[in-house]
Order: sequence, then C-alpha cells, then structure tokens
Amino acid sequence: MFCGYGSARFHGHDGRAMKPPLRLGVVAAIVTLALDQASKLWLLYVFDIGHRGTVKITPFFDLVLAWNIGISFGWFQNDNAAAQIALMAVKTLAVIALAIWMSRSHTVMATVALGLIIGGAIGNGIDRLAYGAVVDFALFHVQIGGNTFNWYVFNLADVAIVAGVMALLYDSFVGVPAAKVP
Repeated sequence: MFCGYGSARFHGHDGRAMKPPLRLGVVAAIVTLALDQASKLWLLYVFDIGHRGTVKITPFFDLVLAWNIGISFGWFQNDNAAAQIALMAVKTLAVIALAIWMSRSHTVMATVALGLIIGGAIGNGIDRLAYGAVVDFALFHVQIGGNTFNWYVFNLADVAIVAGVMALLYDSFVGVPAAKVP
C-alpha cells in the first residue's frame, strides 16, 4: 500500500523518513549483526566446531573455537562477574555514543563505517550476554623457518569493527572536507 512515502523507507522516532546516509548506516549495522550471529550459530550448532577442534581450511587459515572473555584481540582477559558487567556497561555506552554520531554524520562512508562498528559491537555484546564470552573462530597463521606465527583469533564482528575504524580514518584524512562536521 502506498502512502506517498514508499513502503521501503526507514522512519525515525518522530515519523520522518531517515536521511539516506543514516539509512545506509542502519542497514550496515543490521546486516553486520545478522551475518555475525548467523556465522557463530552455524559454527557452534551446525558445524559443531567445539567438537571438531582445529579445522584446516588453507595452509594459512584455520577455523578454531576460542571463547574471548576480554575485549578486542583478547586484551584484558577477566572472567570476574563485576568485570564482565563493567565491560558490558562500557560497550553499551560506546554503542549509544556511536549511534548518536552516526545520526549526525553527513558522509556516506562515515555513516556506513559507524554502522559496521555498531553492528559488530552489538554482535559481540550478544555473545557476552548469551555465553559469558565472545565466540571467536578465525585464525590466520604463517610458518617461517619452522616457527608458526598466529594472528589473533577473531570473528566477523571484529572484521566489521576493524573495517569501520579504517573507513572512519580514511574519511577523516582523505574524505571531502566540506562534508565534515566541525
């Protein structure tokens, strides 16, 4: 049914249609969250990575199950309940701040980047609430001179967060100066 606005528009809390960059940021957040959670649920409950152990995909990439009780890249590992609550509170405040920034953003790149970060942060937050830790599963490694060097184990939410930060940095340094908010 058409009401003059079109049926595929996103609307803000006041009923007005969202501006196009904000719409793209919201879509980026939703898609990121959906892909992140779908990949984790599939690996945990369909592929059953917990019972398979390390699964070699290529000579430099494995699927492994790692429960990350810390923050990004496993920093600040702490399974204390108070520390986990504090971490969730900080993440919640960060997502709120990023959402406010996204709603005020004027460039498509910055808005989508913020959507990627928000979707990734919410995805990892859901893990923390559901499992008490973030589900990480991707491991890149290289063997040089008989020694194996591993990268951090990560997930799709982490990829989205890193891509979002890189896009924000690019937009800050190279983006259109007239489009920036003072």
